[in-house]
Amino acid sequence: MKIWLDGGLQDSGSARVSVFDHGLTVGDGIFETVKATDGRTFALTRHLDRLARSASGLGLPEPDRDEVLRACAAVLDANPMPLGRLRITYTGGHGPLGSDRGEQGPTLVVALAESGRRPDSTAVITVPWTRNERGALTGLKTTSYAENVVALARAREQGGSEALFANTVGQLCEGTGSNVFVVLDGEIHTPPVASGCLAGITRALTVEWTGATETDLPFDVLERAEEVFLTSSLRDVQAVHRVDDRELPGAPGPVTAKAMRIFAERAADDLDP
Repeated sequence: MKIWLDGGLQDSGSARVSVFDHGLTVGDGIFETVKATDGRTFALTRHLDRLARSASGLGLPEPDRDEVLRACAAVLDANPMPLGRLRITYTGGHGPLGSDRGEQGPTLVVALAESGRRPDSTAVITVPWTRNERGALTGLKTTSYAENVVALARAREQGGSEALFANTVGQLCEGTGSNVFVVLDGEIHTPPVASGCLAGITRALTVEWTGATETDLPFDVLERAEEVFLTSSLRDVQAVHRVDDRELPGAPGPVTAKAMRIFAERAADDLDP
């Protein structure tokens, strides 16, 4: 397997990032996960735009878009596979053992891992921890993911593939790596970005293509929603058949099934919407 590091392709087994890299020592980094099908990326422009926004929000230098594009193309060409998770990681680079940044500049890593098609539906759980809709990292796709690791581990223990969070005022927010949508009276709703959720690429396209409404939703909406579904780069649109102990029989329901169909058709028509 080949990855991109330090300006060129390297063997993944021998590639090394400094133990003093700020992405490792303090989680000072950002990333994007891009779906790649037969070497072709989906919505890469939107992902790179968000990468730049996250860098600005974290105070990192803006990534060199041309280099990132070269890196993505080189990694995809070197590792052919039918469905892959293309991961772009950009950190503060070599730094001191503390929160201050060093002066050697950022680290860019682009890697690819094989992925399988997700099931049409999945189970999720809710967790007691909250998202901070007013935090310094709110809305940024950073490498500070330990909270998500803990929540996802709990979901796995309970037979789920995702954990859902409320924010600090008790509103539905997001999953560890996905956005959440609910169907109420036949209409699709999703929490607004102001709730503290990540502005997901698939989320934005789903809102645009299905006419979903951004709505402040209480966390307990999950107890009465007619249908629930998730969106993310590798899930696309995925129905939920269980939330905690509540079964949603027949998932995907008719509204979710239509959203899945619309997304698949529109995405097939344009790989960089």
